[in-house]
Amino acid sequence: MIFKILELILIIAISYIIGSIPTGYIIVKAKTGQDIRTVGSGSTGATNVKRVLGKNWFFTVMLLDAFKGALPVILAKIFATVGATLGLAPVIAAIAVIIGHSKSLFLGFKGGKSVASGVGTILALNWVVGLIIALVWGTITYITKYVSVGSIIALSLSPFIMYLFGAPIAYICYCALGAIYIIYLHRENIKRLMDGNENKVR
Repeated sequence: MIFKILELILIIAISYIIGSIPTGYIIVKAKTGQDIRTVGSGSTGATNVKRVLGKNWFFTVMLLDAFKGALPVILAKIFATVGATLGLAPVIAAIAVIIGHSKSLFLGFKGGKSVASGVGTILALNWVVGLIIALVWGTITYITKYVSVGSIIALSLSPFIMYLFGAPIAYICYCALGAIYIIYLHRENIKRLMDGNENKVR
């Protein structure tokens, strides 16, 4: 029992620390000396990085954040024994990593909106579902020209797609809770969309 508790604490701590690594902040700081939190939306995510460094760095940060999201989940799937039959360990890792991204230990508990890292966690849980979510995100973003709309719709669909692919209930519940959390993080974007002031992808 003590071993299980220690393992759980270790999963949460490692996943949160990995999620807290502020990829966008580090890259913008290294390239320009700017603090990305003072630019645009103040987010450290790929969309805000694009405002400073352009689309190539947008994709770089997005891929790095997705990898950052996937890594703790993959490690939990391979090594963890807590709730193995129910798939709980990977879900716990996924929750910790997206909280780490949005509430970074290294940035005074501020960060990004956890979209790329969230998709990374889904890819690690079920790569087929993750690819479908990424495709939906890309398609909706391309059609509407709003990254926020693509993000909200894609993540909102994730629990249903997980269900259709027969994923464990823990994965489905994670996607549902993750979608709610990420929509909450986009509350200012939703307000700007309603006011007609949201920035489009150029």
